[in-house]
Amino acid sequence: MGKCMVRLPRNLQIVLASGSPRRREILEQIGLPFTVIPSQAEEDMSREISPSLVVQSLSLLKAADVAKSQPENALIIGADTVVVFEDEILTKPKDVEDAKAMLRRLSGNCHSVLTGLTVLRRWDGKSISVTEETKVYFKKLSEQEIESYVSTKEPLDKAGSYGIQGLGGLFVEKIDGDYYNVVGLPLSKLGKILQEEFEIEIIWEE
Repeated sequence: MGKCMVRLPRNLQIVLASGSPRRREILEQIGLPFTVIPSQAEEDMSREISPSLVVQSLSLLKAADVAKSQPENALIIGADTVVVFEDEILTKPKDVEDAKAMLRRLSGNCHSVLTGLTVLRRWDGKSISVTEETKVYFKKLSEQEIESYVSTKEPLDKAGSYGIQGLGGLFVEKIDGDYYNVVGLPLSKLGKILQEEFEIEIIWEE
């Protein structure tokens, strides 16, 4: 049975600038050795720029914030994910009623999930920042489905009020793009950046 191995340049340390358990699980899947140091940077989404630039700039902000406390041999990964519907960023719901209102808006419609991704090398300041978009199509939800789902409390700490990797996946008819991007970290794009820009080998073995 084949397996995936990651080979790092000598003494390189990978740091995930996020406390998200979902992002941590995605990195663990490919065997990437890393430590977790959540960013303490204050997120500001009030600027008059596109949602794509918002998440990209926030991912850079988080990576740069954590980089300040790291040794020279650190490579920091920062990410920020939002749900966008009708050009409006849907953040985590304020309360139960807000979660229900968001789900009613997403019901029967297509929305976008945007993740800003930054990889920053501490010793020379080299950084790559990109935005990945995945389109998500929801089925039409009944009021009972919305009420029952919100009662599980799963939506209350998630952007857009749902988690595709949990019960919220029942509402998704199809996606166009990277599934892992909807979870919170575009794995394919990250792998490409690590290999092509930062000399990290991802090797398949028999």
